Amino acid sequence: MSRIAVIGAGAWGTALAITAARAGCTVGLWAREKEVVESIRHERRNALFLPDHTVDDNVVPTGDMGEAAAGAELALLVAPAQHVGAAAEQLAGLPDAPPIVVCAKGIDRASGRLLSEVVADALPGRPVAVLSGPSFAGEVAQGLPAALTAASTDRPLTERVAQRLGAPRFRIYLSDDPVGVEIGGAVKNVIAIACGIVVGAGLGENARAAVVTRGLAETVRLAVARGGRAQTLAGLSGIGDMMLTCNSFQSRNMSLGAALGAEPDRSWTPAEVLAARGKLAEGVWTAAAVIEMAAKLDVEMPICAGVNAVLHRGETVRAMVDSLMARRFREE
Repeated sequence: MSRIAVIGAGAWGTALAITAARAGCTVGLWAREKEVVESIRHERRNALFLPDHTVDDNVVPTGDMGEAAAGAELALLVAPAQHVGAAAEQLAGLPDAPPIVVCAKGIDRASGRLLSEVVADALPGRPVAVLSGPSFAGEVAQGLPAALTAASTDRPLTERVAQRLGAPRFRIYLSDDPVGVEIGGAVKNVIAIACGIVVGAGLGENARAAVVTRGLAETVRLAVARGGRAQTLAGLSGIGDMMLTCNSFQSRNMSLGAALGAEPDRSWTPAEVLAARGKLAEGVWTAAAVIEMAAKLDVEMPICAGVNAVLHRGETVRAMVDSLMARRFREE
């Protein structure tokens, strides 16, 4: 049996571990939290992050990253986006780290780099891929049909990802545009916050459709400026992921946006934003990183800028909406 390492045992990491085991792999699952290791080991479930799903016996939980990665053919890196760099550095310290598949979605706030670039810097010369697309963890763990994109400039690596993880209800498409795939996965979280704001503020479905459409246009502009391809964003990692995240309260980012939109005349501090929901919403950090990247590339992203202003600059939702609707007329 092939061995896969999963680095990060949140909901998505656990779902991927279950998926890999279902595809016939043995899985070393690294968790930072001791209680997660104990819960999976003794109860065969992740009581903290994914309590409603049984974890296969082929998944071996551990708090030792070296143990999880030992003998692995691939390492799926599923740490939160802002912790990917630290996890990659730990992997770099192992004697024989396997090829890395970045499964987190975001942009490194400290450096402004894509997560695959952060990993490549920590593990020079090692092949890196990204796995992204519309994928709620609970549905994947349940075995409901899902399709994602594996992207890398290393074609044999993406083929290996598809061969090891692909299954009748977990379909993987291949791409050689990791930049486009990563930008899609990162920016959709910011647009999902904007959609949540629309719903929370009661602005209607017309407004949400406009936000998704124009948000996708912003995403395409940034991806192309960063060296990606526009057509990539017409796929699973672009419009597919955005449709999912912007239309369901299963999305942590949309749920956060709804909480903000419910009080449109209130300004928020970053600490209050984070406290508004008890769960991590990657778009909070990604918004600032996206705006910094866009500024360096001279890319206009008004919706993302508005979300960032609400999250980090004390602007009210009402002021954000008024500002967006007052923009000058232009061709689509």
